[in-house]
Amino acid sequence: MDTELFPRERAQVAPGAVHVPDWLDETHQRELLRACRWGYPLWGRARPPAGLRTVRTPGGGTMTARQVCLGWHWYPYAYARTVTDGDGAPVKPFPAWLGELGRRAAADALGPQAAGGAAYDIALINFYDGDARMGMHRDADEHSDAPVVSLSLGDTCVFRFGNTDTRTRPYADVEMRSGDLFVFGGPSRLAYHGVPRVLPGTAPAGLGLTGRLNVTLRVSGFPDAT
Repeated sequence: MDTELFPRERAQVAPGAVHVPDWLDETHQRELLRACRWGYPLWGRARPPAGLRTVRTPGGGTMTARQVCLGWHWYPYAYARTVTDGDGAPVKPFPAWLGELGRRAAADALGPQAAGGAAYDIALINFYDGDARMGMHRDADEHSDAPVVSLSLGDTCVFRFGNTDTRTRPYADVEMRSGDLFVFGGPSRLAYHGVPRVLPGTAPAGLGLTGRLNVTLRVSGFPDAT
């Protein structure tokens, strides 16, 4: 990555919502990408069964970002232990190290009290090619108010972070680059957010990734979570 003339600073985008640039250095970006591509149980497990899929909404639309889930399978607008909207296979397991990464990220962004004893047990891994987008939505299907952790790899995107009442303004657009962290909890836990644009060809040359990979970590809060 080119040296910044003016270093990017962490920023509170809204109460309880913090952007931390370059949270993952180049070495840790490569390690996470390696796990996502070949390691167990991330991207190496994107193949069927319970593999990478196109998400279809109840209204018949499709999401342009493709997704694979770990721990709990998300489908609009609920969770299950099987891919109920696909091949019916059991969802792939959520690794303990990824939960620890989520707790550390939440604590670094919002302070030690934010993560607390949060047991991160859901990962939604979204892949965006140059034409993919994500409409404004809320992460409202969990039974926990623990902060949501979002990590970016690859191409830069415009991450739009809004308010808790409407998909429209007011919102803030944040440039999310490879290695950046965004955490939102507290009064912003149910804020609308989305990705209106990906900037193709902006991934670090040494990463070896075409497109954008987003790893979102959540706490389910479900009674039978283990």
